[in-house]
Amino acid sequence: MIASLTALRQRVLAVLGAISMYRLVLFALAALAVIAIALSLAELVGPTPAEILATFAVLALVISAVDAAAQRILRLPWRVESSLVTALILLFVLQPTLTLPGLAATALAGGVASLSKYLIAWRGRHILNPAAFGATVVTVSGLGAFSSWWVSTPALAAAVAVLGLIVLWRTEKVRIVLVFLLVVVAASVLRQAVQLPAAGLDFVLADALVLTLTQTPFLFLGAFMLSEPLTLPPRRWQQFSVAGLVGVLAGWPIPMGDLLTLGQERALLLGNLLAFAFALRGSVRLVLERRRFVTPTAQELTFRTKGRLRFLPGQYLELDVPHRHPDARGTRREFSIVSAPADLPTLRIAYKDGDQKHPSSYKRALKAAQPGAVLAVTGTWGDFVLPRGGAPTLMVAAGIGVTPFVSQLRQLQALGAHRDVVLVYVASEAAELAFRDELEATGVRAIVFTRDEPVGLAPEWSWAQGVRLDAEGLERVVPDIAARHAFISGPPRLIADLAPALQKARSLTTDAFAGY
Repeated sequence: MIASLTALRQRVLAVLGAISMYRLVLFALAALAVIAIALSLAELVGPTPAEILATFAVLALVISAVDAAAQRILRLPWRVESSLVTALILLFVLQPTLTLPGLAATALAGGVASLSKYLIAWRGRHILNPAAFGATVVTVSGLGAFSSWWVSTPALAAAVAVLGLIVLWRTEKVRIVLVFLLVVVAASVLRQAVQLPAAGLDFVLADALVLTLTQTPFLFLGAFMLSEPLTLPPRRWQQFSVAGLVGVLAGWPIPMGDLLTLGQERALLLGNLLAFAFALRGSVRLVLERRRFVTPTAQELTFRTKGRLRFLPGQYLELDVPHRHPDARGTRREFSIVSAPADLPTLRIAYKDGDQKHPSSYKRALKAAQPGAVLAVTGTWGDFVLPRGGAPTLMVAAGIGVTPFVSQLRQLQALGAHRDVVLVYVASEAAELAFRDELEATGVRAIVFTRDEPVGLAPEWSWAQGVRLDAEGLERVVPDIAARHAFISGPPRLIADLAPALQKARSLTTDAFAGY
């Protein structure tokens, strides 16, 4: 059962991976807006269709204009998806209106939200959720717009849940938001259990649960705002901490004078500050020094870091490559780091560069970058890191998916640390074994799955005689898999195929990629 769920998860990720995160969030929010307008026509939500459309038009116009101006000044590419996502989130947080004072205050909220991305930022990374900050400012100002979170109407609950789950599955933040929901529901129900009897009202647990899940903005807050990657810290335990804090504050708002009505925004903004404290390392600039082919179809890029960059072996970075007319997947991609922390200030990444008939605009721009080009890294993330201690470990890599393992093994070598590691390396042919020399130099024991036999393998390496790797074959070449912590980096289909064997390991950590 667990293996089947893992396989299903990887196949869904492969489908969703064909579209950029921002574009997917935009489509989900746009679909929610269309549903809201339809429900408004049926008088199942409070705002009228005209109020919804007018409010969105003002938000979209103002936010897009401010973003375009700011990014032109900063010489950054204008990302219309980001502008529209902020506008749509604010649409569901603020009370839609047709009054001129209300629309003017709405415009102010949009402008403040957009400016916060650039003014309240650290090394190119905004600190606060823009929509939450913009809604907070206009609500405090009392100029005619206020946070109503009308998205919490019961008629929209199912749509928010389904569309939110799609987004969370794509961003792999399901567990983070689940922790938030468990905490916020518990806090909210406990608050009702304390406050309702004190007010002379009956407390019914079932009613409290239904009310919390269907008539509060918690689902929307978690799925579309808390999960924003740029305002989350890099490690999973840190993300859980932020989710827990936001859950407590949102579920049981602490009286703070006039700010009492800002429970959801205040909770998220305080969570953003905790995340910022975890992620002070922020973004840095990289100067491209050279590029080389490490296999006939894979290139390695070597950079020099301009500023302090910290990461753990096995983590990944998000690289921004601005270019004209980006396609649906945008200007940012994630890359596992090849080099070890001990190699800094030199930093290396690698990517597949085969002959594609229709490469993405990002891949074309990255391929065109020449030595001397300066690119931005928004940060480093990930929990694809080795467990502490010397526990036996299994590494399974497919093709260029070997990159995080190169970083981990090089760091172990640099530190003089000894660990029982078995590397299972899958490639289409021997020539596609990237970083083979570096890996052999670490002394790691490896089993190679290629169609043709590699020449001159190190004594610790063996060839699997050209057979295809499947779950049964993995158990055959690694008979003590149950005693090892398993790590696998490769396409979702391989992870799904090997799931029956990998689930027998002491623990399983995956790093799936679907190309770009």
